[in-house]
This record gives sequence, structure tokens and C-alpha cells, in this order.
Amino acid sequence: MTNADRPGPVDPAGPVILGSDLGTDDEMAAAAGTEMRSGRHVHLLGIGGTGMSPLARVCLGRGDEVTGSDALDSPRIAALQALGARIRIGPSRDADRADLEKWLVGADLVVTSSALPADDPELVAARDLGIPVRKRSQWLPEVTAGHDLIAVAGSHGKSTTASMLTLVLRDGRLDPTAVIGAEVEALGGNAVVGTGRHFVLEADEYDGAFAGLDPYLAIITNVEWEHPDLFPDEAAVRAAFTAFAARIRPDGCLVVCVDDPGARAVAATLTGPGPRIVTYGTRALPPGRPGGRDWRAAEIRADGSGGSFASVLRGDEPVGTLRLRLPGAHNVANALAVVAAAGELGVPLAVAFQSLSAFAGAARRFQVVGTAEPAADGRRGPVEVVDDYAHHPTEIAATLAAARSRAGDRAVWAVIQPHTFSRLAALMDGFATAFSLADRVYVTDIYAAREHDDLGLHAADLAGRIVRPKAVYTPDAELLDRLVSDLADGAPAGALVLTLGAGDITEVGPRLLAAL
Repeated sequence: MTNADRPGPVDPAGPVILGSDLGTDDEMAAAAGTEMRSGRHVHLLGIGGTGMSPLARVCLGRGDEVTGSDALDSPRIAALQALGARIRIGPSRDADRADLEKWLVGADLVVTSSALPADDPELVAARDLGIPVRKRSQWLPEVTAGHDLIAVAGSHGKSTTASMLTLVLRDGRLDPTAVIGAEVEALGGNAVVGTGRHFVLEADEYDGAFAGLDPYLAIITNVEWEHPDLFPDEAAVRAAFTAFAARIRPDGCLVVCVDDPGARAVAATLTGPGPRIVTYGTRALPPGRPGGRDWRAAEIRADGSGGSFASVLRGDEPVGTLRLRLPGAHNVANALAVVAAAGELGVPLAVAFQSLSAFAGAARRFQVVGTAEPAADGRRGPVEVVDDYAHHPTEIAATLAAARSRAGDRAVWAVIQPHTFSRLAALMDGFATAFSLADRVYVTDIYAAREHDDLGLHAADLAGRIVRPKAVYTPDAELLDRLVSDLADGAPAGALVLTLGAGDITEVGPRLLAAL
């Protein structure tokens, strides 16, 4: 079966129509098939978000005029303004219509994030002015056209893997362009604008964002039920990833983690002529089991300084030692995906290993916030604070395993801010068992994000369900004082405090260190 015969992309949420000016399917396909020209005026709504801000950087790097708006000011906004973007700050519903139109006049295109409703006043104004409006997902094929697209997909690990791969390709002198969903100090931000033919994109399944892409090389790290507000079950998630994999160019390649059942099932759908499949994993196969891995990381160990290392085999042949500054088997797996992709793209393995050994991580991915010295009275040892974006049971369990390997004899205290009511409701059983490697768990109030229905849930419900260790619910307003008090009385040998979640829990770590 050729790629042309394979089923097209599936958007489980259904189409989102922002206006009649979106264009016909043929017009959209024609636009996606042409490299985005420079010199246009692009106006981005929600420009400070993790999805929009790197695209704004790419446009600025290509010579486009970039304007935009965001409800809130942020460091990302300031960085874009420093690069030349003009940005209106404040909710559009609080703005005067004439002011909205002033920012929109002259724009060739308006791009909006999925978070904005179709009746947003700025979108309405753009349509009334006759300016074409695109969702971010509809615009991505145009942004990446003219490149060999490398799409990094998966339920977990996308940001780290895409960051690692961009660094490896840059060090391999391929000079890629990249769009990543996290800030990466080694890359100078969340986007890179290069002159090479490769475009590394963190390809998200949320709201069908990866549905229209045609990658030359795709990485699928794992496929698991996530975003229950859009996907009713794991079958729906697998259907979306299956459609994504079917769009890989026939002369291209799928790099897939066959340790993961969901990713393995997606790869199995690619039968007949089409992209080559390159497999990787960290688990040894049981004796007598058919098949294998093209790439495998074996003998994964902590290195004693907070990092990890492993032996890398290509087939059955050892090809080198992978050394990382990051802890955890999940990060070794992410790095192994990058090694496999680098091999396909012609980067020497020695360059890949060296580049990966220098990678210090992406923001909010096991990010060391700092360490407080032991208390003068001797009642508390040193406290190290680490912040992580993990907000799914699988991510939490993997991050806690990494924390445990780093902490040594110190206690590991987890502070979790559940992210969205729908995720907590759908995955409650998984959350209940995800914290077993922690010594203490503090559950604070649920971060609602885009949701308005609490489904009758409260954070205390999660605290009551966590099997091991004992968890306590602590309201946001009381969390900092509770942690300071408990550390003074209950961590004589020190502790690694791990803040977890995709919301504003990231603000707790710096405040805790300041209070200590």
C-alpha cells in the first residue's frame, strides 16, 4: 500500500471553522505546497503561547513583519518585541473595536491558537476586514513547506527529543530550522531559524495539530491516552497517530519506540511500500521472542552526578556510550531516538554522542531550580528543588524515577498540581499509583486551564486515592508555609522537592527557595 492509498488524517475533535475565508480544501492544499514567502505581514493571536511564540520567531527570522496580541504580558512577549514584533497586550474583549482594527490593518494573514473561541472580537474584526484566518494547525504545512520536515510526535517526551535533535543537527552542520514547545537555553529559546533544508517540529496531536503534515522523517516516542477533553479513549488517540504516520513521505522514515505498545501498534499499520521503519528501545527482548530493535540502549545507570549513561547497540553491535546530564531511563530513550534519527540524516554518531553529552535540558523538563543550604540549627539538611512539566501518570512515574536516582539517600517530596478536571477524571486510577517512588506527596488545587466544568472533582479526591505514600491535600494559599514548616521538622538529611504540573506550580520552587 502506498502513502496515497493510506487513510487521510483524522481530527477527533472535528473541524473548527473560523470563517468562510479559510478557503477551500484545494486552496489550502495549494498554500501548503508552496514555501511560505518572506516579507508578509503576519498577525498572531495568543502570540506569547508555547505554540505561537516559536512560529513568530521563525517568521521574524525569515523577514516577515510580525504583529500579534496576547491577553497577558510575559518574558516571551518581551523577547519577541526585542526581535522586532509589535504586540498588543490585554484581552480582546476589553479592547475597543477601532483599536483592534488598527493592529489588523495591512495584515496578509491572521493565525489563531486553538484556545480562542470563534467569536473572539479580534477574530471577528479580522473576518470583517476580509483578512484570511488560519488555525495554527492549518498554517503549519505552509510554514514547513520547502523543507525536509522532521516531525517529533508522541504523547510524552516531544519537547526534550525535539530539543536534543535540533542541537545534534546543528552540531552536525545541517543548520536546521526548529520549532519547539519549550525554552531551550542551548538553542537560545524555543525556535531556531537556519539555512539548511531540515525543519524540526514538535508535532502535537492536540486538536489535530499534526494532521496536515507530510514529514520526511517522523519520530513517535509513545502513544497513550492523553487529552481526554478531545480524545474519548486510547483508540481515538491511536487513530490520530495512525493517520499521522500514514502521511510520512514514501521515501522517508519512521523512527519508533517499540517498547511502547501504542507506538508499536501504530508502526504495524504501515504495511507495503512506504517509509522505512527504524525501531529503538531500552528493553531487552525475552529469549525466543521474534524481532528486535535496530537501536537499543542497554545497561542504563545513574552516573553519580545527577546524570545517566548507557551502552548503545545498533542491532547486536555496540557503537558507543551515551552520556547525559539528565537523569532517568525515559531521557535515555529520548536520546536514543535522536541517535537513530541522526544516523538516518547522515550525522556521524560521534557528533551525536558528543552533542547529547552537553545537552542540559529544556525548561520545565527536570529543571533544577536551585538548592537551599542546610538550616543553621541543624534540623534540616540541604533542599534541592526540581521543576517538571509532568502532568500525566506515566510522565509523573518516570520523573519520580529520575528524581529517585538523583536524590540518593535524600528524601523525595512530590508537589503535584493536577492539570484539568477532565484529565484527572479520566486517569484517576493511573494517578493513584503513579507516586510510589516518592516519600511524601502534596496535592494542591486543580489547575483548570481551558475548562469550566469541575465534574464534581476536587484535589482532595486525588490525595485520598493515592496508594503510596500517604498524600495530603494542601490549598494553594497554604502550600508554601506548609512546605517550609514540614521541611524544618521532617528532612534532617535533606530532600529533593519535585514540583509537578503544567500550570503555575512552576512558581512555587523559586518562592520556596527564597523562603528557606
